[in-house]
Amino acid sequence: MKSFPKDRAVVLLSGGLDSATTLYIAKSQGYDVHCLVFDYGQRHRREISSAKAIARKARCPYTMLKISLPWKGSSLLDKTLNVPEHFSKKGVPSTYVPARNTIFLSFALSFAEAIDASVIFIGANAIDYSGYPDCRPNYFKAFQRMADLATKKATARRKITICTPLIHMTKAQIIKAGLNLGVPYGSTWSCYKGGIKPCGRCDSCRMRAKGFKETRALDPLLT
Repeated sequence: MKSFPKDRAVVLLSGGLDSATTLYIAKSQGYDVHCLVFDYGQRHRREISSAKAIARKARCPYTMLKISLPWKGSSLLDKTLNVPEHFSKKGVPSTYVPARNTIFLSFALSFAEAIDASVIFIGANAIDYSGYPDCRPNYFKAFQRMADLATKKATARRKITICTPLIHMTKAQIIKAGLNLGVPYGSTWSCYKGGIKPCGRCDSCRMRAKGFKETRALDPLLT
């Protein structure tokens, strides 16, 4: 991979497979990485503990940010709603959290400017994904245009770049890249339901299983 100078980067780290791979990609490119972890009232705490464990294993500092979305509007926020177990390409699933990436990237943009970081990495994917509108390439292009107008750094021609290294990769390609980089997938968590073991039925579990199967690798969470 292309080598970059030792600039600072902010990595949005959720504790999942994609964000962990993104973290290790950022590290492999030579960035001084600072992780940003969100506690936004999600359905379970497992992914938060996973994010912390991954940051520690990568030897990267992390900032934990607690925010509230009291209006809910998602089965990942409202435990009275069922997490869907049958993947469908029709419409946006109930696991979509309203404007989540816009909220997260806005905080990340502020954090990046405050610590003089030049890049924000986010592990969004538009191939093997649940169809969330804020994971599409055009969305990130639009957010980049906004970021180029919104910061003091940008007025000094030192813009903050939104980097989506996984955006056009299949889950198998992501896992293969991560294995080559030594991503500790046994510390990641993808299941929407939490628990001790992945449910194996939600969208996220199914896509993760598909990726490991196509990579012909064993998922350490299931061994």
